[in-house]
Amino acid sequence: MLSLYSNSLQGHLSSGMFDNLSKLQGLDLHENQISGRIPKSLFKCKELTFLSLFSNSLQGSIPSEIGNLTMLDILYLNQNNLKGHLESEIFDNMSKLQVLSLNGNQISGSIPSSLYKCKELRYLSLWNNSMEGSIPIEIGNLTMLQSLFLGYNNFKGTIPSVIKNIISLEMIDFSVNNFTGQIPSSLCNLSSLMALDLSNNRLDGTIQECVGNLSSSLFYLDLRMNNFHGKIPENFAEGCSLKNFLISNNQVEGSLPRSLGNCKDLKLLDVGNNYLNDTFPNWLGILDQLQVLDLRSNRFYGKVDSSDVTFTRLRVIDLSRNNFSGYLPVNFFKNLHAIREENEKKAKPEYMEDVIPGGTINIAPGLFFTTKGLETEFEKLLTIWTAIDFSSNQFSGEIPKTIGELHSLIALNLSHNCLTGPIPSSLGDLSELESLDLSSNKLHGRIPTEFTNLGFLEVLNLSHNNLVGPIPHGKQLDTFSNDSYIGNLGLCGLPLSKSCDNDEGTPAKFDRDDDEDGLNWKFSILMGYGCGLVLGLSMGYIVFTTGRPWWFIKIYVRVQQRFAEKVKNRTL
Repeated sequence: MLSLYSNSLQGHLSSGMFDNLSKLQGLDLHENQISGRIPKSLFKCKELTFLSLFSNSLQGSIPSEIGNLTMLDILYLNQNNLKGHLESEIFDNMSKLQVLSLNGNQISGSIPSSLYKCKELRYLSLWNNSMEGSIPIEIGNLTMLQSLFLGYNNFKGTIPSVIKNIISLEMIDFSVNNFTGQIPSSLCNLSSLMALDLSNNRLDGTIQECVGNLSSSLFYLDLRMNNFHGKIPENFAEGCSLKNFLISNNQVEGSLPRSLGNCKDLKLLDVGNNYLNDTFPNWLGILDQLQVLDLRSNRFYGKVDSSDVTFTRLRVIDLSRNNFSGYLPVNFFKNLHAIREENEKKAKPEYMEDVIPGGTINIAPGLFFTTKGLETEFEKLLTIWTAIDFSSNQFSGEIPKTIGELHSLIALNLSHNCLTGPIPSSLGDLSELESLDLSSNKLHGRIPTEFTNLGFLEVLNLSHNNLVGPIPHGKQLDTFSNDSYIGNLGLCGLPLSKSCDNDEGTPAKFDRDDDEDGLNWKFSILMGYGCGLVLGLSMGYIVFTTGRPWWFIKIYVRVQQRFAEKVKNRTL
């Protein structure tokens, strides 16, 4: 065995370096910086049972001579730059192969037919390549297979029903391909199935009722971004093991099945962008492990009744683009204990993941949220990430002051509702807040000066309300443009072009000398008016009695001009 993994080894593997290593049984060079092609001398090591070269920069195609390694049990070539087709006979003599991992390369073409001769294969990953074609029925020959990862390729056609023959399957990933047709009912025979990902395809039809029956073994179910219609199965069994249930971006209708309440370990529920028509599922509050709830872009309606709801672990909730109405639920916000508590500072980023038999799963994969003004896809969610989005509904009344107690909140969006009243100053206590959108409501009053405490705020949108008074300044508030405030006719001060008058902005302050100077110039003006009145009457009398003495008029005009200039200079 030669094991040099996880170092910083560079350069090529020279063409003849394995010529005299005929007894080599295991070679592990993964996680280095090795480049170039796989040397053909390696295939002279016919006693190799273990070969791991993943996470390097290997190039070129996989040589057909790899088929000479007839004793090979485990082959890891994933996460390199390998490309080209796999020869159809490449696996003809590799009947002992149990693990084949080629994911994260640029391999093209179809699955070689010789692969279906590897009947001891337990783990097959061709994930994230450029492979194409359909999945032939011969895949049913791999009866020992436990993990099948074909996602992120260009496969097409239907999912073969013979997959029912692989009764040992625990994980299936067919995501991000071009599969069509319905979910084969034969999948329901896979009683050991723990993870099923069919997302981002063109599958249609209804979701099989038997999917609910699988929930006793299924940890992860992702059916997003297809064309499924009908209702969500209502038979999630008692003892349901689901941790992730994702069915967003389909055409599913009806109500949310109450039997999901049997899934006590559910951590993520994503049913956004469908046609669900239901009231707020407050019964989900019994799921004390729930961390992410996405109901956005459906037809949910009515009040968010939170009198008996806890949601103590909920960190991300998106109710946007529905028909919810009534006041914002005060008790709901009070019970969000995971957001009320301050985040513990981590030495390095940690993501929402969970351990299942055979590995870990990403609790929140590829979710879309509107944050910082943009529709953003999150491949993973940090454990510290928290967000509340109630936008584009019909909520009314005032913003509850208790929201200011959610000290770990990072993103808050209440825009496009009918909210009234002032902005509570308690929002200035959200010390972790990075995005705040209260736009397109009917809020009035002044912007709280406490907003200057929001040291991490990157996006602020208060536009299209009825806010008045000066815009506070300091720290992050000085970084926002007038787009954050437009549509509030009563606001003034930078960055708006409308300046604040003394009664709107900060009152003008004068010291004692300023007061005295002010009184002096006012007195001078009054004296000027008085003198002008006396001179005017005198001049009129002389003009009418002496017959327009031009010499006097010229002298008077010059004196009047000089006096006016002095008064003007004094006032300036």
